[in-house]
Amino acid sequence: MSSQGYIVIVEPDDLIRELVERWLGEAGYGVILSAKDRIPAMVKPQLVIADISNPGSAGATIGALRAAYAAPILALSARFRRGLGGSSEAARRLQVGKVLPKPFTREELLAAVRETVAGP
Repeated sequence: MSSQGYIVIVEPDDLIRELVERWLGEAGYGVILSAKDRIPAMVKPQLVIADISNPGSAGATIGALRAAYAAPILALSARFRRGLGGSSEAARRLQVGKVLPKPFTREELLAAVRETVAGP
């Protein structure tokens, strides 16, 4: 049983997905894995972490996740810029709780999870 709540991870890269799953598990979160094209039914997570690798399809991806889950979204992408408020602007454009540029550290991931779950 998770002490922190459940998080859905939508990440196509096996290594990144496994690393994020391990870091979240060590922090006390339960993790539910989801392929981008297979969204599990009847899951009520407190957060969805989703890879946004293609800006052209980001809206459709986020829309599908919103339709499937009533939870805030933390978007991950190598296309987000670090610093200078780049990730804050991207979060507003994508209408997600927060964005986290890749690569990221364990501490950055866990801080972004806490901020996104806590909300504005």
